[in-house]
Amino acid sequence: MRLFLLTSLTMLAFAANSVLNRLALAEDLIGPSGFALVRVLSGAVVLAALVWWRHARPVDLSEVKVSSVAALSVYILGFTYAYINLDAGIGALILFGVVQVTMFAGALVSGERVTARRWAGAVVAFAGLVYLLAPSAEAPDLASAALMAAAGVGWGYYSLYGKHVAKPLQATAGNFLLSAPLALLAWFFITDTHAASLMGVVLAILSGAVTSGLGYALWYSLLPRLETAQAAIAQLTVPVIAMAGGILFLSEALSLQFILASLLILGGVGISIRR
Repeated sequence: MRLFLLTSLTMLAFAANSVLNRLALAEDLIGPSGFALVRVLSGAVVLAALVWWRHARPVDLSEVKVSSVAALSVYILGFTYAYINLDAGIGALILFGVVQVTMFAGALVSGERVTARRWAGAVVAFAGLVYLLAPSAEAPDLASAALMAAAGVGWGYYSLYGKHVAKPLQATAGNFLLSAPLALLAWFFITDTHAASLMGVVLAILSGAVTSGLGYALWYSLLPRLETAQAAIAQLTVPVIAMAGGILFLSEALSLQFILASLLILGGVGISIRR
């Protein structure tokens, strides 16, 4: 039960990232480059302070890899720029649909046994993603969808890497610290069209320090206790939570296409976790 509750809390944090990012960009409170930079910097500062408070020493970079830093950076930058045009729920659905595919591929490559029921659940859930992206009047912007798909590959790899981390807080802090220069480069070379407002900066700090930094550290602590397929499928609940947040806080429309896609995804999750 404790594992279930902590996993649910982590999924809420992931969904909150989508809502916070979309709220900041949709209201022109801050540009995407600025949001990404503040998000990474605030996450790095809070995590480094937490490491010092708990261990009385600087962040240990021994478990940080070039690939993990690159994956986190691709995720954060792709995620942020995609939300210029995507609604919160649709963006999360694309993101975690691609995450599922990436993590299932990783499970197969690593030799992890995936049961027939989990395969069936994954196929049903992925069908929901395909249906969402099918050409229609309600289909999302393709360029933004491609950016979010790239973010999904980055996050999928980042989650696979996290399954083998012995010190989740240290690893998360190190990845954020080393991702900060890349976010700074993006901010320097890709000029935002909107100046950062105080509220935009506050939203970015909340996303970086709480729902990203602390949320990702919690996720890394849970990953070793979850099978790769379980971790992938659990994240498919995030789009539905994000959609609810988008409706409540952003007045986003609830389309029939999204409802049907969400039902397929939740149905797939249900099939996969049923014992």
